[in-house]
Amino acid sequence: MIQLKTANDIALIREAGNILSEAIEAVRKSMAEGVTTRELDRVLKNEILKRGGTPAFLGYQGYPASLCISVNEEVIHGIPGNRKLANGDIVGLDVGVVFRERIADAAVTVGLGDVSADDRLLLKTTEECLAKAVAVIRPGNRVSDISAAVFGHARGMGFDVVREYCGHGVGFSLHEDPQIYNYPSSGPNPKLRAGMVIAVEPMVNAGTWKIKVLDDDWTVVTADGRKSAHFEHTVAVTEGDPEILTRW
Repeated sequence: MIQLKTANDIALIREAGNILSEAIEAVRKSMAEGVTTRELDRVLKNEILKRGGTPAFLGYQGYPASLCISVNEEVIHGIPGNRKLANGDIVGLDVGVVFRERIADAAVTVGLGDVSADDRLLLKTTEECLAKAVAVIRPGNRVSDISAAVFGHARGMGFDVVREYCGHGVGFSLHEDPQIYNYPSSGPNPKLRAGMVIAVEPMVNAGTWKIKVLDDDWTVVTADGRKSAHFEHTVAVTEGDPEILTRW
């Protein structure tokens, strides 16, 4: 069931988004060769807490960290640990913040150092997929319009999109209806309405769309070992232009 948000709800989600954005910026400034993903998780958690927020992912369905950090072939849900970042890595930072019982969710994939031309194109294309998706978030359009915007641009640039995971409603809970696929789907296709708040998140792979989950039961990687990028914003549907409630 889709839950519409009031102006006050959206104001609180916006504040959660501000906390999230500032925390992500602190993580980006801390990224360097040799830094471990666990160290970045610690930075993120501290930045969220000192701003009056709570990490939305920590403990969610048993997830053991505040940050989902996915490097290179890791698509989403990478668990922070002893892995050290290296020159040329592309690093996905996926973050959720709770503020006064409202939730914002966002992700950005960042290149570290000398990133290859192919990887830069993957990052650029995935970010463009998100922008094109946000552009069609207007009352009267449907969830399928978002899906078509992501899929069409990704495939047009020679990439493919993950099928098993998708965007979603957000705000009161971390995952709400509707589900927002990044490809044409036969699933529910509701109209967008003012008051909806949704997390739109293209996950774009350099090679096959197929994925697998590692033995930790969390980390999702590409089936062919090629790289993946992930960008996400929390967006409010308004009577006019969509409002992005998160930033990087």
